[in-house]
Amino acid sequence: MNAEEVAQRLIQEGTAPTCAAGCAARTRAGAWRSEVGGSIDVLFDLASVTKPMTAMAVARAGVDRRRPLGFFVAEACGTPSEHVPLELFLAHRAGLEAHRPLYAPLLDGEPVDVARALRDAAGARRPDAHGDPPPGGFPPLYSDLGYVLAGEALARAVAARDAGEAIARLVLEPLRIAGRAGTVRDLEARGVAGPFAPTETVAWRGGPVSGAVHDENAWALTGRGGSGHAGIFGAIDAVLAFGCAVLDGLREVEELAWLVRDRAGGSLRAGFDGKSPQGSSAGARVGPRSFGHLGFTGTSLWIDPDAEVVVALLTNRVCPTRDHVAIRAARPVAHDALFERGLELGEGRAC
Repeated sequence: MNAEEVAQRLIQEGTAPTCAAGCAARTRAGAWRSEVGGSIDVLFDLASVTKPMTAMAVARAGVDRRRPLGFFVAEACGTPSEHVPLELFLAHRAGLEAHRPLYAPLLDGEPVDVARALRDAAGARRPDAHGDPPPGGFPPLYSDLGYVLAGEALARAVAARDAGEAIARLVLEPLRIAGRAGTVRDLEARGVAGPFAPTETVAWRGGPVSGAVHDENAWALTGRGGSGHAGIFGAIDAVLAFGCAVLDGLREVEELAWLVRDRAGGSLRAGFDGKSPQGSSAGARVGPRSFGHLGFTGTSLWIDPDAEVVVALLTNRVCPTRDHVAIRAARPVAHDALFERGLELGEGRAC
């Protein structure tokens, strides 16, 4: 299947109401060739695919990832996270809980005190993580809270309004995709008002969510901007361009290797996840050294550094409800098809 066929099949099968799919591959001549299909001009809520962009922005900013969180975020001072290095938050090894409803005051019609929310996130140490972390960090646990804090540290380190603005400045603008990816606020400032793929119907937010971030904590903390864990929207070509840039950067700049190096205790890296040995959503075709990320809204990005193929799948599977989980079975099949198509593009066949 080509990218158009992948996207249309997922829509027809009811995996998601809106879908875009794409792949890119480096040719023997060293150039990138790509193919996209489906709703190619629709801006999808990338959800946690924002996290690799946050980590890349930290790397490109030259922020010292070994400095403790308290150096960047004053609200962390006096919490268990004060002396934990920034890198461990990016690698999900800072000992934090996975999630807390920092947005809870909104349910009662009250505003969110952002400083208090940041202190709450920094204080959310797991019971099994005692004292200062060992050199490699605590046992990994995927944590949105860690990326809330890492994004805030990034924003303050580069004097940005929030992580979304820092990502735009350090990643999207240099790649010349800031008109195809970014926060709702920054896209509208560029004259881009959609179209946005709608996400979930949420009663307390007034019904269908469209043109606003789906993640409740990101919505509460940064509104139309972006947090470290969510808030970036993108079209399929922009997501592929980011993936290609990651692979180029890793080849050309040795200092970026820390983003994707293997870490003890699991597949989680810094901003990315590795391919699990069994049952990976990445599918069967991408190689064992592949890395990428999933987004709760139904998005995904996978990068195979050996085959030099990038695949991306964007859906709004949470529309109208997050209980719709057909994407779980569909992802590996779609990624396999896109990878095969990427190999053809790299060989210059069927183009």
